[in-house]
Amino acid sequence: MGNPKAFLTIDRKEAGYRPIQDRIHDFGEVEQTLNSNDRKLQASRCMDCGVPFCHWACPLGNKPPEWNDALYKGDWELAYRLLNATNPFPEFTGRICPALCEKACVLNLMEHEPTTNREDEAAICEHAWQEDFIKPVTPERNGKKVAVVGAGPAGLAAANDLNLMGYEVTVYDARENAGGLLRYGIPNFKLNKTVIDRRINFLKAEGITFEYGVKLVDSPKKKADDKGLIAANIQNDPTLGSDKTVTVDELSKKFDAVVIATGTPTARDLKIPGRDLKGVYFALELLSQQNRVLAGMEFSKDERISAKGKDVLVIGGGDTGSDCIGTVHRQGSKSVTQIEIMPKPVEGPDDPKNPWPNWPRTLKTTSSHEEGCIRRWNINSLEFLGKDGKLTGVRVQEIDWKPNPEGGRPLMVEKGKPEIIKADLVFLAMGFLRQQQPEMPENVFVAGDAANGASLVVRALASGKQTAGKVDKFVKSKNA
Repeated sequence: MGNPKAFLTIDRKEAGYRPIQDRIHDFGEVEQTLNSNDRKLQASRCMDCGVPFCHWACPLGNKPPEWNDALYKGDWELAYRLLNATNPFPEFTGRICPALCEKACVLNLMEHEPTTNREDEAAICEHAWQEDFIKPVTPERNGKKVAVVGAGPAGLAAANDLNLMGYEVTVYDARENAGGLLRYGIPNFKLNKTVIDRRINFLKAEGITFEYGVKLVDSPKKKADDKGLIAANIQNDPTLGSDKTVTVDELSKKFDAVVIATGTPTARDLKIPGRDLKGVYFALELLSQQNRVLAGMEFSKDERISAKGKDVLVIGGGDTGSDCIGTVHRQGSKSVTQIEIMPKPVEGPDDPKNPWPNWPRTLKTTSSHEEGCIRRWNINSLEFLGKDGKLTGVRVQEIDWKPNPEGGRPLMVEKGKPEIIKADLVFLAMGFLRQQQPEMPENVFVAGDAANGASLVVRALASGKQTAGKVDKFVKSKNA
């Protein structure tokens, strides 16, 4: 550790965001960067604790004390090698990870000023690209082939590890490009898509093959009541533009192993009266379309979802809802309201129910919230209201939660009178349904959200890496 007393003399300094009045007029990344000297000083604050809980908190097992020390000493290449040893894509997590490691940092316990691990991570990776530290390698092939279905974080992580192990890897995806929710769910103002393109081109240079517009469908041999692997919101998307399909059975026979990493693309719906009114959309319908527009895809006037001059209501208080808020701001919305059925979280920094080093479930205010938004909690949606088939508002009810005398989920009780929130557009951002996977051949493995339900990108990456290890062990056992 280069400076064991830095945490006593140097305060936490974040790069911060671009000014609101600048950033809401474009989709450029909102987060700024520190200069290299300030970044090194921030890295010096890491105490290299005797028991580093940042390791424990990170699903990838990242080792911030090691690469922060290298960064502080100015050895950017070593810092990247140490970071990349556990994290295949630090340019993604360095931008969008909620930084579980920072909440588990000892400095967060003592002063609520943890080391800026996430920003340090992004800086290290960008410096590595700029200085050409990241060079493609040509792995020695082992003669075995693996198919990966789904080019999101989990699929890319599995493909990356398997390729480096020597497997010939083919990645299939139903979309027109790779990235999954990184590309079609997360707005450009949080993750510029050129960052994804750069990594995909690198993976191709290392020998991974990508095939787009290929849908994963049920095997015709399966029973009619078997839900299989089709996910309506993704696989039946009319923008896919291809009739190419594959089944798990076909892939399992063609390849030595198959990794299913199709995510959990089926959004949770809100089936209340008026759901069929024009103006009610799933959050990803907005987010994926906007990202496609920025990529150059054109939509007709009837297809285009635009919030310009409209009153917008976002139902759901998580990150996806926040992404909708930032997106409609940039489209020129008239007003934005976000409602959540659950109670307002604790206004931290501490969460008595989840004490350090666990993740505190405290109130989160994102850059999108800072741009302007009415936020309300304990609000239940009763009915979508409309005129001539178009949405005009939503009838809602303020509620409260009471302990369930039988245990389990608390009971919802009405509080106050129903009211109407004016809205021309509603976006449903209430999470995703966990997919039920059918029984599959022994050489088929499921990774990421498809296996575990919707979660963080960093957890998907970790699952992809773990699944790659399982595939390698399986193939080797069959050829022992």
